[in-house]
Amino acid sequence: MSETIRPTARGAAAPRRAPMSAFISAWAVPILVLGEFALLAAVPVVVLIVATLRDPRMRSMRWWIAALAIAYATPLAVWLLRPGGAESLSKDMSPLAIGVVVAVSIAVIAKLHTRRPR
Repeated sequence: MSETIRPTARGAAAPRRAPMSAFISAWAVPILVLGEFALLAAVPVVVLIVATLRDPRMRSMRWWIAALAIAYATPLAVWLLRPGGAESLSKDMSPLAIGVVVAVSIAVIAKLHTRRPR
């Protein structure tokens, strides 16, 4: 009952979808990783995590966002913990790790755009 209701074009009320910050953050992750700004991609990942924890409309996305956070945190942890790594996360990430992060973020984007609000 606490969902925000907004009128649709036909006059019927429909519950709001996910917040706009979630859509923007979900699109920013693959763009930043592929654009070789992988360390900056931590900001939209954190925004997505906070959105899933605070917003009840994002409750169904928790497993998807957790998968994205794990896919992103794994190469980040390897880069931080390995002695003598590259000077940036983008240069240290393997093509496989980049592919996994981008694939999971595309799955999150698809899920955000195709899910039905309750």
